[in-house]
Order: sequence, then structure tokens, then C-alpha cells
Amino acid sequence: MHAIMNIFVNESVPREFILLGFSDRPWLELPLFVLFLLSYILTIVGNLGIILVAHLDSKLHTPMYFFLSNLSFLDLCYTTSTVPQLLVNICSTWKAISYGGCVVQLLISLALGSTECILLAVMSFDRFVAICRPLHYSVIMHKRLCLQLAAVSWISGFSNSVLQSSLTLQMPLCGHKVDHFFCEVPALLKLSCVDTTTNETELFFIGVPILLIPVALILISYGFIAQAVLRIQSAEGRQKAFGTCGSHLVVVSLFYGTAIYMYMQPPSPASKDRGKMVSLFYAIITPMLNPPIYTLRNKYVKEALKRLIARIFLIEK
Repeated sequence: MHAIMNIFVNESVPREFILLGFSDRPWLELPLFVLFLLSYILTIVGNLGIILVAHLDSKLHTPMYFFLSNLSFLDLCYTTSTVPQLLVNICSTWKAISYGGCVVQLLISLALGSTECILLAVMSFDRFVAICRPLHYSVIMHKRLCLQLAAVSWISGFSNSVLQSSLTLQMPLCGHKVDHFFCEVPALLKLSCVDTTTNETELFFIGVPILLIPVALILISYGFIAQAVLRIQSAEGRQKAFGTCGSHLVVVSLFYGTAIYMYMQPPSPASKDRGKMVSLFYAIITPMLNPPIYTLRNKYVKEALKRLIARIFLIEK
């Protein structure tokens, strides 16, 4: 954090950045504004709905929905750290963000994205215990452990953000035009005046514990889960077990697939437009899709939503 504070007093840094975004395709800006605004509204409504249901419905006061509400809160904050600025820039001719605003956006979005990486691995461990150790589930996944796992996810995510942001922002910059729609590590690396090979290598190895190790743990967990499910005799039991894990696997595939593509390969001019599309996917589309993925495949959440709507209707009446 001290390294980041030093950057603010460095006179060589730009006073603001120009986020080019999609300015090279002005005809796309109006339809993209409508699309991003609708996506943001759906993200807010969907994730707030899951948080409220998980908090208000006593039947959902379990570790699975505790972690799911954490994920929804993460997605809500993550999109809010990038999308409002994106919407303002699309409507403006001067698509600028202050240097301080760029640093804050980088820190927050990277912290929340890193936290989500670890939280998804924690959620896979919860599913592993629920299916492979069902008789001991309540003993193993007690409230204190759940709080500790959530705290580790958040602390690790923010620690990773401070470290990666410090390494990125310490490099001398030769420009202020960011060919991206928000301040992100790969986009800022391209502004450096010096060879970034060493920094890219350092960032790669820092990213391994945040991206690749959680993926490995998720794959191991689901390997054991698959073995346990195949041993279930009844088709209904197998279907229920796969149903509780299927939604999580879909979310994991969407989030990790795009994040690994963006952060585990070196920046290159050829991948510029692809990088923008990938970033849009995990910054806007994935947080919007998470609530319907979890609710449409989960009868308990759907029933809880119906009960909540019924309660609201009766109160209003």
C-alpha cells in the first residue's frame, strides 16, 4: 500500500486517463449503452434478490446460501466498480477518468475479482462436504468455519490486489490513453515506457495462487463428488446431487475461463479486441447470469423467492 501512495505524489504520472473503450466504433455506442444499462439493472435486481432471500428465509440459513450471498454481494460490488463509469464514458465525448479514480477502480475491481476466485473454490469445498460427508456436514461446516473461510477469501483477494496493483503502477508510463473500458492490469501494462517482461513474469506467478490453485482444488473436489454421486443407487438421488453442483460448475466455467484467458497470457496487439470482449464478459455478463443460473436450477431458492414475494404482497395489502 505504501508503494501505491508514493505513486500519487510522483509528478511523472498523468493527471487523468482517457478510456478509449469503443470510441473507434462510435456507431456501437448507443446499442452498447442500452445493453450495458439493462445488464447492470438485471445484475442489481438479481443479486440483491438472492442476498435478501438468503438473509430473510430461515430455510436458507445454511453454509451453501451463506457463500452464495457472499458471491452475490461480490458481483454487485464488482459491476458497480466498472459499469457506471463505462456508461458515463459512452455518453461523453471526453472519455476521461482521473488518475486517482483509475487507481481506486484498479484496486477494487482486482480485489473483488481475486476474492471471487477463492470464494468459488470455498463453495466447491462446501459441496464436497455436503455430498461426500453428508452425515458430518453440520459438524464440519459450522458457522465459525464458514466465517473464517469467507474472511480468508476477502483478505486474500484484497492482499493480492494491493500487490499486483503496486507492481503495475510503479512502472513509468509513456501515455494516458488506455485502450480499454476500465482500468485493468493488462491494459495499463501496455502504457509502460520500459520492457514489461519482468513485471509480467512476476504478475503471472502472483496470479497462480489466485487463479490456478483454486481451479485445481475445484477439479479435485468435483472428482471426489463425481465418484460419490455415481455410487448413489437411486436416479432421483443422483439428479439432486448433480443439481446442487451443476449451477456452481457453470459459474466456475464462465468466470475462470475468461479470467485465465485474460491474466494468464502475455499482452499482445493481436489480442487487443479479444481482451476487451473477454473483460466485458466477466465484468458484466457473468455477474448478470449468476443469479438466474443459481435460481433456475435450484428449487429451494425458487420456493424462497415465492414466499418472499407472497410476504411482500400481504404486507402491501
